[in-house]
Amino acid sequence: MFTGIVTDIGEVVAVEQRAEGLRRLTIACAYDPATIAIGASICCAGVCMTVVATGPKEFSVDAAAETLRLTTVGLWKDGTRVNLERALKIGDELGGHLVSGHVDGLAELIARDDRTGMANLNLRAPKPLARFIAQKGSVALDGVSLTVNDVTADTLSVLIIPHTLKVTTLGALKQGDSLNLEVDVMARYAARLMESR
Repeated sequence: MFTGIVTDIGEVVAVEQRAEGLRRLTIACAYDPATIAIGASICCAGVCMTVVATGPKEFSVDAAAETLRLTTVGLWKDGTRVNLERALKIGDELGGHLVSGHVDGLAELIARDDRTGMANLNLRAPKPLARFIAQKGSVALDGVSLTVNDVTADTLSVLIIPHTLKVTTLGALKQGDSLNLEVDVMARYAARLMESR
């Protein structure tokens, strides 16, 4: 589990096709590699990934066919910057909301309104996911915990504050970009309870 509070921006430094439908990605980061165990989970742009190797200033993860198809991971190449978050430990501060790192779909940035030090992002969500998104509710976009300002049938808007623009990859977004979207797990469970009645 994660909180959606980004602790580093990593950079993809190698992409290697390992087998059909399996790709190894090496990500440079500021984390001390001595603290990263093989098998540890790291949230990479909202996707929970398992560490399979470490180096002096990087770690490697494997992405299988479904991850490559359903998330932005399939688009990553040398130089791609990704939001990173280490797995939550008992006693850590829960600063955002509970994020599993299991991406539900891709949101598309349809408009960006830059303001003084801030940015309002308007996004289109996949129609099947729209019912799980509520005004003042939480979503994770590329691994960043955000509060939904407005929501319509299949669009939502979020306001990105100066700090978040500075310490995540959201500041570099442009119209047409895709983001990994995870809806709030509580909304998903509430909907399932209602369906089962």
